[in-house]
Amino acid sequence: MSFEVGSLSRIAGYSSEGDLIAMLRSLGVGVLRFGGVTADEQVAWTDEAVARPLWALSVLEGGNLSQLGRLAAASGWGVILTLGFGHYDPQAAAREAAVAKAALGSSLEAIEIGNEPEAYARHGLRPLPWAPEQYNEQVLAYRSAIEALAPGIPLAGPDSSGSSSYERWGLNEAIYQRPALLTGHHYPMGCAEQPAPTIARLLSGHVRALEEQSLRRYVFIARETEVPFRLDESGTVSCGGVPGISNTFASALWGVSYLTQAMRIGAAGINLEGNPTNCLGYTPVCAPNAEAAATGALEARPEWYALLLAKSLLGERPLRTIIGPANRPNVVASAFRAADGTTKFVLIDDDAPGARSVAMRLHVGGGFRGATILSLTAPSPDALTGVELGGRAVAANGTWSQPAVLPRAANEHGVITVDVAPSSAALVTVAPKH
Repeated sequence: MSFEVGSLSRIAGYSSEGDLIAMLRSLGVGVLRFGGVTADEQVAWTDEAVARPLWALSVLEGGNLSQLGRLAAASGWGVILTLGFGHYDPQAAAREAAVAKAALGSSLEAIEIGNEPEAYARHGLRPLPWAPEQYNEQVLAYRSAIEALAPGIPLAGPDSSGSSSYERWGLNEAIYQRPALLTGHHYPMGCAEQPAPTIARLLSGHVRALEEQSLRRYVFIARETEVPFRLDESGTVSCGGVPGISNTFASALWGVSYLTQAMRIGAAGINLEGNPTNCLGYTPVCAPNAEAAATGALEARPEWYALLLAKSLLGERPLRTIIGPANRPNVVASAFRAADGTTKFVLIDDDAPGARSVAMRLHVGGGFRGATILSLTAPSPDALTGVELGGRAVAANGTWSQPAVLPRAANEHGVITVDVAPSSAALVTVAPKH
């Protein structure tokens, strides 16, 4: 998951109360990324040597990072931390990095220098000309200051707003900065675009095709430069999301499709953007009211179920998957293979309710047993509640456990037939016979 730096103090406070640690553990091992526009324009580092600047709406202090270190240690999750770059101050960034390294230890997976820096001139954060040459000069000053106080912290970047400029900014980052990780963002729809975003467009084949193009641009640079790429910020609609789209079951169906698409194309990781105090926009978890936010009584939103479904695919190898021409265009399928030979299929039918169910015929051959089926369902794509995985909702304390017995489908002469209802997804697991 990814959160704004402006939410870091709140999230870190859940190290001693609330449901977040249990929820993170239920997903296994992951990475929390803190970044966003607040890292550059709203939140400033402060300590005994760094005064609060006039532009800052809030501050980040050593105590916040100590709490974050305890949260990371208790949950087993790593952290990517974005240092403010919009207001140029290498020494303040170095002091923050040093405290973060001491507080987080091995949990600090990388630092990013700035959020979406290629757009700084457009947002009034840098004068023209602003190009990779000027960016490199200033990043090197940051890195020199950081290395003097906190040597050895891996770098991630350039944290671009999209892939359209990545051939320039991503390639520049890989060649001249040699980061441990390339990073960038993607939102399939813009909050101000016309026509306005809709659920139908979010789940359309056209949007999926554009997402694939974007992912391939990112991953091409990663493969050419041999630096892994992480999509470290993504959500349904930009600007925090749109109620009636980003907080509905449609976001879970989109999430499953996009997560598996990123895995298949070769991203090293992905972070879904969230806001712990806004349940109306995009977020895997949030607090439904002020009291819940204060105590950390978070609840799982639809996107959380996409993460739960996808977690068993981590570390597995994507397989080339061909969908026959008889299937409808809004049916999506991906296949993955584990080290022990187990094959998993992720099947998604993005058609609206009322369409006929699809009988998916999985040609696996005779060397496999029958399949188990873990279904992701809700009353409708625009449902705000009633989301279930394997017939179960996430519990009030944030935990979820897979049912001991799942529906099964037989392997008949090398073919397994699975019925997928419209507006649903399924994880189909097929184990080898030996």
